[in-house]
Amino acid sequence: MNDLSVFEYFYCDASNYKVWGSVVLLGRVTEADRQLLLQHFTASEFFIAEQLGIPPLYTELWDLSGGPTSADHVWHTFHALRLAGPEDINALAVDTVANFIARTRSVQHWDEKLSPHWAWTAE
Repeated sequence: MNDLSVFEYFYCDASNYKVWGSVVLLGRVTEADRQLLLQHFTASEFFIAEQLGIPPLYTELWDLSGGPTSADHVWHTFHALRLAGPEDINALAVDTVANFIARTRSVQHWDEKLSPHWAWTAE
């Protein structure tokens, strides 16, 4: 029985450069879990990675561009919540499904100030 799940997400800057990421969660996801996430994300997909305690992905683009650019912004995008496959089994689980869902549900508003891009996106 597979007791691991995967939360897949990506960061896409305003120039449409994308970086994909995922975190492994201990526990089995359900369709109800996925629906709860969609209800709590802005427009059913956008969230602040720092607020959920998952690695922000924009630094990979910084490595290619020499640092933050005016194309960067604060939002990450939800892609999928699924059961782990064979390729995911050896990954280290960073949290439990229950904790991750609870943390997402506890967000009353997405705090854009947690992102290092807030300073120039607020202008």
